[in-house]
Amino acid sequence: MATQAQDSIVAAATPPGRGGIAVVRVSGALSREVARAVLGLIPQPRVATYRRFFDADGESIDEGIALFFPAPASFTGEDVLELHGHGGPVVVDLIVKRVLECGARLARPGEFTERAYLNNKLDLAQAEAVADLIDSATAAAARAAMRSLRGEFSDEVRALNEALIELRMFVEAAIDFPEEEVDFLSAGELAERLARVLRVLAALESQARQGQLLRDGMIVVIAGRPNAGKSSLLNRLAGYDAAIVTPEPGTTRDVLKERIEVDGMPLTIIDTAGLRDVADAVESEGVRRARAEMTRADRVLFVIDVTAVSEADALEEELRRLPQGIAVTRVYNKIDLTSAAEARVVRNPGNSAEVWLSALSGAGLDLLRAHLKDCMGFIASDSGTVSARRRHLDALARARRHLDEAQRQLIERRAGELMAEELRAAQSALGEITGEVTSDDLLARIFSSFCIGK
Repeated sequence: MATQAQDSIVAAATPPGRGGIAVVRVSGALSREVARAVLGLIPQPRVATYRRFFDADGESIDEGIALFFPAPASFTGEDVLELHGHGGPVVVDLIVKRVLECGARLARPGEFTERAYLNNKLDLAQAEAVADLIDSATAAAARAAMRSLRGEFSDEVRALNEALIELRMFVEAAIDFPEEEVDFLSAGELAERLARVLRVLAALESQARQGQLLRDGMIVVIAGRPNAGKSSLLNRLAGYDAAIVTPEPGTTRDVLKERIEVDGMPLTIIDTAGLRDVADAVESEGVRRARAEMTRADRVLFVIDVTAVSEADALEEELRRLPQGIAVTRVYNKIDLTSAAEARVVRNPGNSAEVWLSALSGAGLDLLRAHLKDCMGFIASDSGTVSARRRHLDALARARRHLDEAQRQLIERRAGELMAEELRAAQSALGEITGEVTSDDLLARIFSSFCIGK
């Protein structure tokens, strides 16, 4: 990313709106000049200093605490000035405007953290963990993000990279001494080293998969025929009346989203309009939106009223019209109205299942929650889990594919050159996680998702 590193930047580091305290952050070479202009002095490094904040005419804008962090001992690695004033939007705007008058510019989203990365204060995985910590939806996700911010995930990736470097040295030594290549590459030590690296990578993938679930969670769409009990199921899972429930078909006409957690796993539940052919334009649009949400879901809970046996043909027709390739769980609801059914989970061949429950009484809800965790491979314990993103999982998967191919080249062909190339590609994939191998486009995507002021 083309960064205007010579610019000094400013932004409010606290959310917009009214509050007791607001923080305006400045980073760059002009921080000292800003301090003189706004405060009348440069505060002692890392010492909270109570001062008035002045405008260009010497009039007081506000008063509060100033903190100065000289480079390189700051978050960004540059001179950083923080002005802690009162949390009124007008006051914050006046302070930011004063800093802009001193020659700074407004920071882009994530630019403070981007500079910390570019100045080697954080690696890329740690920088992403800053945003993950801010966006944490559960306590477990916050703890995982904190572990990544402390560098635990990066340390494991680097340790794996070091093992790959040793492997490459071993293989390339064989290439450099071709008269010994066959014996060198057929040695059991090399095969065992490679197998050990693959085991470590598999464990890291599993750990990262749990971290990605803690961060992103699971998207579940509740679908089905009208009056099957979809909104009642949403309310049960959410723990309060999030959706209107009436005996009249077609009550839900738009998409309703609720964010909950199941044993630490974030869960986005989407209630949708009942699936049926209707002439009503509003309800028809609701059905269209329902089908669109299904294409983005990790799983569809297709709710079925066990008492509506007369709708069996329509039900099967709607099931056939679901998007292809979507994992579906049939939820047989209203078992409290029949003596022939009890709460249970039935796992069918493939990726389908059945859950029998009562959204009204709550019977079988624990079975459904356990089923959803099982579908995602989620483990409730967050011990040692680190925050991870889909791009991290993608990089680890590519590294594994290259190592699998390197193992095949070793075992089947003893081809040193091809094995060395696969090891190099695996190392490059791992380097993308910490930012040792990256691109400007990737940095732009990552840091643009941050909030301004961070």
